[in-house]
Amino acid sequence: MDFTTTLFNVLICLVYIIPGFILCKCKKASANHLSTLSTILVFLCGPCMVISSFIAVDFSLELLGKMGLFALITLVLQGIFMAILFIFLKKKYDDPKYRVFTIGAVLGNVGFFGLPVVKAMMPDSPEVMCYSSVYVLTMNLIVFTIGVYCLTRDKKYISLKSALLNPTTIALVIAIPLYVTSSKNYLPQMVIDCTSLLGKMTTPLCMLILGIRLGVVDLKKLFIRPFIYVLCATKMIIFPLFCYLCVRFLPLDQSFKASILILSSVPCASVILNLAEIHHAEEELAANCVLISTLLCFITIPIVSLILYL
Repeated sequence: MDFTTTLFNVLICLVYIIPGFILCKCKKASANHLSTLSTILVFLCGPCMVISSFIAVDFSLELLGKMGLFALITLVLQGIFMAILFIFLKKKYDDPKYRVFTIGAVLGNVGFFGLPVVKAMMPDSPEVMCYSSVYVLTMNLIVFTIGVYCLTRDKKYISLKSALLNPTTIALVIAIPLYVTSSKNYLPQMVIDCTSLLGKMTTPLCMLILGIRLGVVDLKKLFIRPFIYVLCATKMIIFPLFCYLCVRFLPLDQSFKASILILSSVPCASVILNLAEIHHAEEELAANCVLISTLLCFITIPIVSLILYL
């Protein structure tokens, strides 16, 4: 893994934005239809990506233990960083933009963007795909507990049911037994291939949706709020460096540490926009953070990854 490889693979992900943007500007695609595409992404392609990543890896108790450790570490790191932001910003929480900042600086597009990036960056370490999947699980736990509380300041919106019953968790419930039983040795190849193909659709589809959304926003307004750049810098530079430094000197293999760094440095998650819309808290800010962080990540991810070579 080197800087050029990292840059190239991030750029490939971002290139998918362009067709969506062009189709929208040419009136061949409409933002009114994005809910259908998002449903396909979240309920079909995303789960298939998780299941496929587990099928592709050979079972070992050691790796199963590493996945459990990865889940624990990412859960704790996200919780600690969000708690730090909460402590520093809670006096300003009457302004909803600071509540959006608290969750936006932690929650990332770990699955749809992070998984294909770490897979491409470390092709000789297939376990990183599983790390990405369990990271999504821990992020969901944060979203519907600490995250929703920070945004609303009301405990009634905390939902353990939503944290545990969602497409990613259900996919993991299916994927882990398939992994433990080495399903790729007995599942029909057609089933494996179909699941893999649907899983591979996640990144192009996610980026196409983002391109269409980009096509309907006022680009002048999109880039003129300095607050957004502070949030994006915190999410894609400060947060991943914090996470990496916390595990840097632990007795863990390099792919484990690299996955922590790269997955923590991905752009803001679209769930931030979903929460902002549900609770009417700076919807435009949340949408712009998702868009701008995705556009900027082709610069920030390769730069942040340089720390792996020190």
